Parts: sequence; structure tokens; C-alpha cells
Amino acid sequence: MNVRVGVLAVQGAFLAHADILEQLGVTPVEIRQPAHLRDIDAIVLPGGESGTMSKLLASTGLHEPLGELLACGLPAFGTCAGMILLASSILDGRDDQRCFGAIDIEVRRNAYGRQVDSFEADIDTTFGEFHGVFIRAPRIETCGAGVEVLGSHRGEPVLVGQGTALAAAFHPELSGDTRIHRFFLSHVAGLIPAETTPTAKGQ
Repeated sequence: MNVRVGVLAVQGAFLAHADILEQLGVTPVEIRQPAHLRDIDAIVLPGGESGTMSKLLASTGLHEPLGELLACGLPAFGTCAGMILLASSILDGRDDQRCFGAIDIEVRRNAYGRQVDSFEADIDTTFGEFHGVFIRAPRIETCGAGVEVLGSHRGEPVLVGQGTALAAAFHPELSGDTRIHRFFLSHVAGLIPAETTPTAKGQ
């Protein structure tokens, strides 16, 4: 079976995600217009500038059809700005900024500071310690009752899941560690066998 995973490619760091998906044996599909959404099994929403991404989703005509697919259960993995897009509510966002409400979280844009305040830190996750890269990262302010916290940093949730959606405040695609992408593909999306999910970094 050829697993096809879309990677939103209107703006942001989508190529690093595509590289990891290829390493894991699935086919990345760059999503730039509505026609590209056909026949994908899941989608990754990468980091970038969430306000710009929201505008481009509207101008390309992607927002409505992607929103419909997400509402119907299309598995989605959002990182940094992608997490903001999947959230149910955005604090300190643009007036015209929209989100999909795929995960019941309220997020605050750039809560950890500007670009110069970017940092790296070890994160406690349900599948072991993970080295996270935080770049103008959003903060999860509140989680709904149905949200599962899968990773935290200094007691704050930074990796969460709900239903067929997974979201990270950091950039796992920049860590050299494929475990979170594997977790998404196996446990969240059900697209690769769960037994292939590793317990050690990079395996």
C-alpha cells in the first residue's frame, strides 16, 4: 500500500517534514492548492508564520476543503504554526486569523519570545525523552477535557493529541529524531504498523 501524506507547502518549513516522511517509507505530497488534497491519507501542517499561513490558506482556496477533511477525521500533525492552525482558539493572533478547531486547545502566538529567544530543550514524552527545538514557539494556555498531553517542558504541555490530530509547540523535524513522526503515522493515523514505532532515538 502506497501511503500518501500531504505536507502543507504554502509557507514555512515543509521540506524537512517531507524528508522525514520519505525516511519512514511514505510518500510526501506537497499541498499548494485544493486539487492536491485528493487521495491523501493524512496531512502535516508545518511551522512558519501562522498569520501568513492563514491568509494563504484563504487566498489559495485551501481553507474550506481542508477544514472539511479535518472535520471528517483526516489525520493531521501540526508543528509550531501548524499547531496554531489546528487549535480551537488563538490568543494574540491577527484579527483575520482562522484556525480549524481540530484540537480543543487555546494557544498563544510567540509566547516564548522572538526569534532571538529560540531555544532547545529536552522534553518528557510518553515514549521517552525527546530533544525539542523551539523557534518563536506558541504556548498551550488551556486544554479541553478530551485532549491528551503526550509531552511537556517544565510542567507545560508542548505535545498534545486528540482523536486523529497531533500537535507540537516545537519542531521535531529539526531534531534528527523520527519518533514523533512515527508515532503520528502509527498510533494517531494508523497508517503504518504500530510495532514499527521505535523506542530509541532515530531507529
